[in-house]
Amino acid sequence: MTDILLAEYGIRQLHARFVDAVFRKDAEAFGQCFARDADWKIATMHMHGRDEIASTFARLLGGCRKVMVIAGTPLLDFGAEGVSSRLHCTELAKMMDGSSALTLGVYFDRYVEEDGAWRFAWRHWALHYRGPVDLSLDVVDCPDYGAPPELPGPDEPTITRRVL
Repeated sequence: MTDILLAEYGIRQLHARFVDAVFRKDAEAFGQCFARDADWKIATMHMHGRDEIASTFARLLGGCRKVMVIAGTPLLDFGAEGVSSRLHCTELAKMMDGSSALTLGVYFDRYVEEDGAWRFAWRHWALHYRGPVDLSLDVVDCPDYGAPPELPGPDEPTITRRVL
């Protein structure tokens, strides 16, 4: 039986490490947030394994001067299949070309305890908005997966929207 308080603490620390790695653009620390055989689905991409996730992260943030992720409180579920959650996120990005972008979305996560730390075993990003900080673009039509603990299916695609 998972000790719920220790697991919640460990998962909150995982989210803090994730936010810090993004802010510092640290691909190695970002990769350490994921289990060795994790899956990360974001912006129509599907990466498998810590090494591919870390290298993709480095490439994605190469065009950014600074990114700040503001993570909400995870809605955790301790079910028969393990620990899962959804996490509402806001992202503010300053690009190398001087432009900026606001992103709003939800991460659907499954977690695993590996090598003494909680890590992401599976992450699925559901984009709701990406565009100017003034929210002048339309919100993205994103599927409603239902109330927690519902998650997207393993084959559910992710979407992307470039800043116009």
